[in-house]
Amino acid sequence: MKIGEHNELLVSAGGDIVKDNEIYVLTDNTILKNLVVSTTDLHPYKMTRGHKHDGQEEVYIFTEGVGKMYLDLEEFPVQKGDVVLIKDGQYHRVENPNGQSLKFLCVFEGKRNH
Repeated sequence: MKIGEHNELLVSAGGDIVKDNEIYVLTDNTILKNLVVSTTDLHPYKMTRGHKHDGQEEVYIFTEGVGKMYLDLEEFPVQKGDVVLIKDGQYHRVENPNGQSLKFLCVFEGKRNH
């Protein structure tokens, strides 16, 4: 991730596509020893299934579009530039209620367990 000439967020985590379906395209870059950097392109009018991880924290960095984030019972809007900290064991889900892609980076320690 780097800031471009006009303070635009340019994102390319690279890596391998691990999921590509009607909901999203998910790419993981695992070149780091202890962290996974994942890129999600959530398709228009779709929602992630929602989940939680015991023993794993995450950081979501929204890079394009607008949508909704759910943390446990709380719902709030998200957009490009927003950073969301997800605590160990906290239920989380992302919704894209719009006609354009919603893209975000996810950084977490360890290996993918979902």
